[in-house]
Amino acid sequence: MALDIAKIRTKLESEKKRLLGELDQLSEAGRPSEERREGSPFGKREEEATESLELERRLALEQGIKAQLADIDAALAKIQDGTYGKCEICGKPIEPARLEVLPQARRCMNCKALQARNAKTR
Repeated sequence: MALDIAKIRTKLESEKKRLLGELDQLSEAGRPSEERREGSPFGKREEEATESLELERRLALEQGIKAQLADIDAALAKIQDGTYGKCEICGKPIEPARLEVLPQARRCMNCKALQARNAKTR
C-alpha cells in the first residue's frame, strides 16, 4: 500500500484548521464574565472555586490541542523536507496503514509499543 502524500497533507491541514478553531472557541469561552450567581450559601468562594476548576479544565484542553498541533506541524514539515513516514526512533518506515489512521504518527508500532512498555515500568 503506497502513501498518497497529497491526501495525507490535505488531511493534516484540515485537522490543523479544525484544532485551531477549537482553540479559538476555548479562548472565547475562557474570557471572564461579569455575571455573578446570586443566592449561593457559600457566596464568592463557591464561584471562585468553580472558576478555578473551569480554568484548569480549559488549560488542560488547550495544552492537549497545542500538542496535537505541534505533531501536525512536525508531520507537515517532514512532508516538506521528504522525511515523512520514517520512525523518529529506529528510522524505518512507519506502516502505511498507521499513517492512514494517524498521519501525524512519529513512531512505528514497534517503537511505540516499546515506548509504552518503558513508560509503564517507570
